[in-house]
Amino acid sequence: MTVRAWAELLRVSALFTVPGDALAGAAATGRRPDRGTALAVGASLCLYEAGMALNDWADRDEDAVDRPHRPIPSGRIAPGAALAAAGALTAAGLGLAARAGRPALAVATGLAATVWAYDLRLKHTPAGPAAMAAARGLDLLLGATATGAAKRAASPGARTASASRTGSASGSRTGSASASRGFVSGALPAAGLLGAHTYAVTAVSRHEAQGGSTTAPLAALAVTAALGAAALREQLGPGDATPDAERGRKGESHRPPAPPASAAPRLLLTALTGSYFRTAAGPLLHAALNPSPPLTQRAVGGGIRAMIPLQAALAARAGAAGSGLAVMALVPLARTLARKVSLT
Repeated sequence: MTVRAWAELLRVSALFTVPGDALAGAAATGRRPDRGTALAVGASLCLYEAGMALNDWADRDEDAVDRPHRPIPSGRIAPGAALAAAGALTAAGLGLAARAGRPALAVATGLAATVWAYDLRLKHTPAGPAAMAAARGLDLLLGATATGAAKRAASPGARTASASRTGSASGSRTGSASASRGFVSGALPAAGLLGAHTYAVTAVSRHEAQGGSTTAPLAALAVTAALGAAALREQLGPGDATPDAERGRKGESHRPPAPPASAAPRLLLTALTGSYFRTAAGPLLHAALNPSPPLTQRAVGGGIRAMIPLQAALAARAGAAGSGLAVMALVPLARTLARKVSLT
């Protein structure tokens, strides 16, 4: 019973929506997933679960009225234990991010601060959906920042160039941070698309306990259609904004930028985008036609599950078909676990 209660508190069925953030971020930089990507995935999982535990701790009084079956109001988990878990998971997430380098730790710190601010202060304010959107966007940027961090830090050319400009070790850190910002800039469009989806789903979730909103599901449906169309559009090859000649002077070596989406398998990108729209749109339409709490909750669950094919589409759009297929392999696992543990 204790294991079941913790699984419900942490909403483990939603965990499969997390790894795709880092993989999509890595794809947007033009680098192959590496040790830094794995550390980013681990950090993301910890921070996501910290947010789940903190969310139920902060909402324990509200859940006692609207959802008394939840682990804390039902007495299966003590409030103090949930809060302690949130703190421990946050520390673990930041620790993993630190191992991927200072830039990754900086992004993870911003992500952790956003998660705690949402759960403790912003959730029931108009800024709530924006905070959740920012958290998902930062999660993708964490993957972009962490991927290739070891190679950037170890690049002899980067160290030499930085030291010659500053005459100190601090110049090396500055050069590394500058290179990281360049790689992250290539991931901003993907982060924006994922953030927009998160904003729409969060806006719907604000009505899942009482239902009654037709506007939120309809707006989310329109956003889903727009995001699907945007994901299919051609984008420039990923990678940092540093010209090739400058990269050569820095001695930096990495996988050549992936080709634009038009050169990638269009059939795969179309299939992934179609899966995204199908997963999210159906439940949203049902909730718009009948905004009852069960259908609204189902729409939120569909929106959460739709993050996986959206992440896969973003990776394929950046030319990383393998990463896109790897992310989609999580779908059956997420579906199976969702039958046992609710996503919401």
